[in-house]
Amino acid sequence: MRILVKPTKSENNVRPTGSSTTDLVPDGPPPPPNKPEGKSGPPVSVNWPVFVGASVGIVGIILWAWINQDNAESVIGTGVSWVASNLGWFYILLVTVVLGFVVWAAVSSVGKTKLGPDHSKPVFGLFSWTAMLFAAGIGIDLMFFSVAEPVTQFLQPPTGAGETNEAARQALVWTLFHYGIIGWGLYALMGLALGYFAYRHNLPLSIRSALYPIFGKRINGPLGNFVDIAALLGAIFGLATSLGIGVAQLNYGLSDLFGLPEGTPAQAGLVAVAVIIATLSAVSGVNRGVRRLSEISVVAAIGLLVYILVTGSTSFLFNGMVQNMGDFASRFPGMTLDTFAYDSQEEWMSAWTLFFWAWWIAWAPFVGLFLARISRGRTIRQFVVGTLTIPFLFILVYISIFGNSAIGIVRGGDSEFGETAMASPERAFYSLLEQYPGAPILAGIATFTGLLFYVTSADSGALVMARFSSRIQDNESDGPAWVRIFWAVATGVLTLVALMIGGVTTLTNATIIMGLPFAVVIMFIMLGLFKALQVEKNWAESLRKSLPNALSSRSAGGTSLHWRQRVERSMRFPGAEATERYATTVVGPALAEVAAELRSQGADAAVGEQVVESCGIHSYHLNVLFEGERSFHYQVYPTEHQTPSYGQGAQKLDRYFRLEVFSADGSNGFDVFGFTKEQLISNVLDHYERQLEFLHRSHGIDSTAVDGDPVIDWSHDFEALDIGDLSKAGRGADDVRLEMEPK
Repeated sequence: MRILVKPTKSENNVRPTGSSTTDLVPDGPPPPPNKPEGKSGPPVSVNWPVFVGASVGIVGIILWAWINQDNAESVIGTGVSWVASNLGWFYILLVTVVLGFVVWAAVSSVGKTKLGPDHSKPVFGLFSWTAMLFAAGIGIDLMFFSVAEPVTQFLQPPTGAGETNEAARQALVWTLFHYGIIGWGLYALMGLALGYFAYRHNLPLSIRSALYPIFGKRINGPLGNFVDIAALLGAIFGLATSLGIGVAQLNYGLSDLFGLPEGTPAQAGLVAVAVIIATLSAVSGVNRGVRRLSEISVVAAIGLLVYILVTGSTSFLFNGMVQNMGDFASRFPGMTLDTFAYDSQEEWMSAWTLFFWAWWIAWAPFVGLFLARISRGRTIRQFVVGTLTIPFLFILVYISIFGNSAIGIVRGGDSEFGETAMASPERAFYSLLEQYPGAPILAGIATFTGLLFYVTSADSGALVMARFSSRIQDNESDGPAWVRIFWAVATGVLTLVALMIGGVTTLTNATIIMGLPFAVVIMFIMLGLFKALQVEKNWAESLRKSLPNALSSRSAGGTSLHWRQRVERSMRFPGAEATERYATTVVGPALAEVAAELRSQGADAAVGEQVVESCGIHSYHLNVLFEGERSFHYQVYPTEHQTPSYGQGAQKLDRYFRLEVFSADGSNGFDVFGFTKEQLISNVLDHYERQLEFLHRSHGIDSTAVDGDPVIDWSHDFEALDIGDLSKAGRGADDVRLEMEPK
């Protein structure tokens, strides 16, 4: 399931910050929507170096594998053996460190940081967000491995004797280990990086943005292109592996149901179906239909789970589930860094653990983008806890019920079932269903469910690859349709060629090799995010350190609010006219005076203004540039609210306005309407002194700058009120309204 977040309103009437030689920006036409200052070109265009580099690499691999299949199989096999022997430790250490990093981000003080501005609210309520995380854990590969791996690990464990009680317990733990928290830790890292830099710092929703704290503006050149190419090469093999698993399993399911022969022609037909669906989704409105069917497939997958639980050995399955939970919790820490250094299990490691870690790495950009888009407004702590627990809890239940059911059949004496699951894992799930009442119906439901998971994976994969190979200024837009179609076709052909060479095994081996470049990139993503979060920590700490100075200046300078002024402000709910008058007569001149004084002291300060179209009220912002460091940004922006019943008074206004102070991180949450000019200037200086304290605390950090242009139009987060609709919906005007349009 893939869900796109699209704003209901585009940016309007935004003027860029004025130059350092003027106090206020003169009137003039606003720039076109979605074009940040200093950027030009269409909102969506192809990133040709990335597209050409990745496509040439993929097409070259396809042609080589097609023309010389024996050589391709031999080279891939040799490469996997070399990786398992020499770099297996790297994969194992990397994924363990990533998991530790995201847990640290959640439990440390930076866990309170939002994936978005400080004022942003979650795009989705807790239930909807949880449901989407839950659905993200379901796919055709889960159906594939929930039966095949437990049986294989039970019969042929990496250590110890097979077909024992200990082998049965460890078989479920290995499956949960490979399909569980470590993989979701990789997804959490990628989602954090994409969401944090895109929604909090206004950088493009791309992988290269996470490297800005390390490489600065060089990410916009060849270095950034290399990162995106590495991500695309790993991603297309990860997606091809999932599609290959789906093709093999569906081919058997259709053969079992309708007698469709297993082999290349049928598999080519299934690949063609995925490409056609992805193409239709790119060029027409069929995406909504795909979304609805994918939702049905989630329900069907859960239905199969419940049916097996109820009609099987229910008591044993519940006992097994509890046992599996305990075994996993007790054995997980020791398994994370187990390289089998003294057991020489290279073949087993490459077939299972190394493949899974490379596969999770390859899929991280896909799922990370999805997680970022649905989590704007969540704190880092909420995001990490939700991502690591909600999908895994479902996976634990799913694997425990299907895995214990399968092992129970083998232990009951059906050795043929075990041999089939090991030799032909694509048949394992159907072979299990044959053991239950209504097997033909169950097989039909499983085939339908798998088919929908299969085509939606192909569609969403093409969409994400198109985004990462395009230049997109609006973080809610998608890549060009023809690029989506190209990647859908390329993935389909790669899947088919790999299946012709050596089946799913060839795809899993290729994923281990092609995942290596992006595994290196993940190290830098983690480092870049760590540096950015350290800056975030210093920024939060600077508020506490600068507070005593702000308080002492109040008592000395008499700029605090008089008690009568405080009473008046608390009882006043100004309309648009009064708010505009205050903004133009107090806010604008106050910021202009501060900018002039700062420039006289040698600072690069400028003030900009813009009219918020929805209400016709001016917004003003002061920017002070610090070479190579985070710029100072102070903005007074009008936000519209419904007048409370106790505030109607004689004015009888349905709505009123607040002039809220915004920094680069969003609203500070307080209203300055009614401040005198001196009091407003004092507030500006409070924020400026906090900036200086922050830069002092950040001494020794390479740079505190982030390349994103500061947001000056917040209409995306603060919509204009429609009083009639508001009274019906019962929502506050400052609620974030976003349309979720699943593709």
